[in-house]
Amino acid sequence: MSDLKDPRVFFAAERTLLAWTRTSLTLMAFGFMIERFSLFLSMLAPEKSEPFHRSLSFWVGLAFILLGTCTAATAIGQYHAVLRSLNSVEIPQHYRVNTGVLTNVIITVLGILLMIYLSFHQLL
Repeated sequence: MSDLKDPRVFFAAERTLLAWTRTSLTLMAFGFMIERFSLFLSMLAPEKSEPFHRSLSFWVGLAFILLGTCTAATAIGQYHAVLRSLNSVEIPQHYRVNTGVLTNVIITVLGILLMIYLSFHQLL
């Protein structure tokens, strides 16, 4: 439990949550770019491309998207752990403390949907 009784502690925790949100989005975007790299290569050399082939870039890209999704989900748990350690004086009255959490939940769900889409869209 914090003894500082200063709302800046809460805002520091919220900034940290938002930094993890940006990190998770960056990892997911990087993963999507890597996953689509094989499509770019097949456009450069269409005679060498196979009809359906999951290359290394697909698996590495999916791993980065999974890492970004797990990062967003883990950040929620870390943020709640910090919130539990704060006194009520350190959280401003009538402040919505779960806006960043809601954002990370949406990012986590969208990351899972993106992984499902990328995994199955070529099979259809």
